[in-house]
Amino acid sequence: MAIYSMHQLGQSTLGLCAMPGVESASVGLWFRVGSRHEPEILNGAAHFIEHMLFKGTRKRNALDISQSVESVGGDLNAFTSEEMTCYFARLGSDHLEMALDVLFDMLWHSTFIKEEVERERGVIQEEIRMYEDQPHVHVGELLNSLLWKGNSLSRPIAGSVQTVENFTKQALVKFWKNHYIPQNLVVTVSGCFEEHRLQKLLQKHTNIERQGNRADSFKLKLRSYKTVQCLAEPKEIQQMNVSMGMRGYKRTDPRRFAERVLSIILGGNMSSRLFQTVREKHGLAYSVHTSASHFHDTGAFYIQAGLEAVNIEKAFKVIAKELSKIKNTRVSSAELKRAKDYIIGQLKLGLESTSNQMMWMGESIIGREEILDPHEVIDEVNSVTAEAVRGVAQDLFQPGKTFVACIGPEVTQSILKKWLAPFNQL
Repeated sequence: MAIYSMHQLGQSTLGLCAMPGVESASVGLWFRVGSRHEPEILNGAAHFIEHMLFKGTRKRNALDISQSVESVGGDLNAFTSEEMTCYFARLGSDHLEMALDVLFDMLWHSTFIKEEVERERGVIQEEIRMYEDQPHVHVGELLNSLLWKGNSLSRPIAGSVQTVENFTKQALVKFWKNHYIPQNLVVTVSGCFEEHRLQKLLQKHTNIERQGNRADSFKLKLRSYKTVQCLAEPKEIQQMNVSMGMRGYKRTDPRRFAERVLSIILGGNMSSRLFQTVREKHGLAYSVHTSASHFHDTGAFYIQAGLEAVNIEKAFKVIAKELSKIKNTRVSSAELKRAKDYIIGQLKLGLESTSNQMMWMGESIIGREEILDPHEVIDEVNSVTAEAVRGVAQDLFQPGKTFVACIGPEVTQSILKKWLAPFNQL
């Protein structure tokens, strides 16, 4: 059974999850900074800095950094999201001290050598072009530009080729030093470790003087609409790629549990309504699924699909019909139970991993200033009623809350609006 605890490390926060019976450990160093914290001119800076911290420190070059962890069979990686950045490692617990030394060396002592900045600029620009060449990825960025128009959430996490081209070393270093400070740091460790020794090690690494800014809260300003908003991008590809988003709930909203159940019922697995109707019954798509994202102050519910061009109008009618059905008719007790059991089963399976436990704690502390107890989450899921699911569906599935992006052959704004007519009747 996993045992959680939360502590203060000077100005930083520590989350621990002891997992008896395992011989490995996962460690994550999290900062309260992501793409939402960037001014428009620095869009992509948080992601660029994530790359740069792997390029060398005062005592390690890029090869030393990767070899240190990989030579003992471990993994070392990082990611940047809208509201946080995480550097993490997974390895045998007897090498945990070394992993911490490498990670904190990267965080506090990276050198940002000019030649490495220029080299990585090209690498990231190619990464951006790669995403733009993948319609199922790029359509999500188009949707965000529409869904969160006028706000930093609307911009790609990696930035654009143009913004990345204009970054200076000085601007990147300033952003790094301003946000990578102990006050913005959360450390999470899961698996096998000796707590007293670990805390002593971490105090040494986090006891530094570095001035900067505690991450600010956000003030989201969103325009309201009465009809479905859409964005079309014509591209000569084989398939129509569709991403649909409904403005939803922030990270702490209690309705997120009913929203999760709704997502599973609609499109969360192969048993879901959209998979069974759009794919299995009508053969209109290979891929169709739903998901949700939650931020500090808002969130979104997503429906994504890859469709043959000749099928898209019919597919939209089928999807709209399913949304209308779940708005107007309560789900059965059997379907409700299956969705809950799926969520709980997936949660239990996931949390058997040290990596997932480390992620669970980091996202909880960054997002809520506490470690969510999985048993409490299970209780919340089990308490979701059919009426609560219906209430969330009625709240989310409205024309004025619905945004759609589409990439595909010969698609235009006017054609897409015509196809989306059924959603204006929700």
